[in-house]
Amino acid sequence: METFTRFLYEFLNQFFSGIGDIFKGIGSGLAKAFNLKEYQNILNSYKNDLSLPEWLLVGISIALLIIFVAAIVLLIYFLFRKYFKFRKSAIEKEELLDEVATLNNKVANLVKEKEDILAMKVSQLGLKPGESPTEDIDNEEPIDPDKESRFAKLTAIDEEYKNYRVKNYGDSFTLPELCENFRNFAASRLGLYYTIDMMRLFISALASTKLVILQGISGTGKTSLAYAWGKFMKHDSCVASVQPSWRDRTELFGYFNEFTKKFNETEVLKEMYIAGYTDDVYTVILDEMNISRVEYYFAEMLSILEMPNKDEWIIELVPNSWKTDPKHIIGGKIKVPANMWYIGTINNDDSTFMVTDKVYDRAMPIDINDKGKAFNPIDTDPMDVNYSYLEEIFESAMNEHPISNSTLEKIEQMDDYVIQHFRIAFGNRIVSHMKKFVPVYVACGGDEVAGVDYFIAKKILRKFEQLNIAYIKDEIDPYINFLDKTFGKNKMKECTEFLLRLKKLT
Repeated sequence: METFTRFLYEFLNQFFSGIGDIFKGIGSGLAKAFNLKEYQNILNSYKNDLSLPEWLLVGISIALLIIFVAAIVLLIYFLFRKYFKFRKSAIEKEELLDEVATLNNKVANLVKEKEDILAMKVSQLGLKPGESPTEDIDNEEPIDPDKESRFAKLTAIDEEYKNYRVKNYGDSFTLPELCENFRNFAASRLGLYYTIDMMRLFISALASTKLVILQGISGTGKTSLAYAWGKFMKHDSCVASVQPSWRDRTELFGYFNEFTKKFNETEVLKEMYIAGYTDDVYTVILDEMNISRVEYYFAEMLSILEMPNKDEWIIELVPNSWKTDPKHIIGGKIKVPANMWYIGTINNDDSTFMVTDKVYDRAMPIDINDKGKAFNPIDTDPMDVNYSYLEEIFESAMNEHPISNSTLEKIEQMDDYVIQHFRIAFGNRIVSHMKKFVPVYVACGGDEVAGVDYFIAKKILRKFEQLNIAYIKDEIDPYINFLDKTFGKNKMKECTEFLLRLKKLT
């Protein structure tokens, strides 16, 4: 054992002595490098032998040595400073992540608490917030399925319209006349002023899709435009003020109360039911539609309105059928009327949600950022318009003013360019919308390239906002040059203005 102990001592001593010699060497080296007395002795030994020019060189040598030492000291200082700064930011980042995680947990707990509360309310007989369970239990008894209708409002509409016959108004107006009449009506009767081009864009949007989005800064007349259209069609627009709590379709159509056996009908459902009786034009305004997530409460409608066969536009309200159900509620289902449009208004600010591509791709957005200038309108009455006639002149416009082959080729070239340089492509749905929008815009009195320009700017280039602007900024000017070369100098004004505005964000 003594032999091993001596061995271990000598073995470890060899290693640690070497480590000690390293530190001693560093210490002795630093002591030697900064031994000012020794430097003084060297100077004294040579001071009598150095000439004046040599003393000058000595001074330069000493200065260079001092600079070299100072540089090393500064380098060490900055390295330590950078390290501590990095370390501090890393610690702060970790603390921030911990704080975010804590907040996320709190939010999750609050959401769970909210859902528990809502579940309790649902369990209390399917009641909505604001209703009193006690009052309902005390004052309402479940209805008799054999004697009473669970759709009280819709059944009342059946009674009101039981002798109704679809009216043929004998319409003969053209699309340019429709634009002019609507513009003059809004100005003369409602004091709302819009440009003729805005009227063309609005009518073309109605022709291309059932969902139109009016967007822009507050106070420019977005809701007023949709409101005026309802007045002009002699059927006031049904205004659905979207609330932040809207999370599913029941906010739009209503819900079935399992206790009372009644269906709580909304004004939107009532308007849809009335529209199903007529051949008139109806409008629903989704006011501030992005104050809640559109794809939550409007998801089913987005899918239904995409179906090419309008006979398949069916919504299930209840899972079964009662013999007392309204006339047009068949098997618990209602047909979405083709003569109704949905016009949403959005504001892009901190209080709203971003509208997703799923919604934008199915809608036609129109920007309203400028207040209309007052003009002297012709006093114009509202119009009786048959939906069937309006669809007829839309179809005629699409057949008579299809996008020219040369323009389609240019659009194809632009598609290839955007895919190559921006990695963005647009699908058949957008092309189909364009082939409806542009011909009607031309039929309303607009220019084909101007219509293509507006459509591309609002439906395709809008997707650029989702990209890294700093990454694509060098591609913007070449793309503007490509548009000028392909479509004509300064022809694509909307696209160019959008791209330049995007460039300023970098």
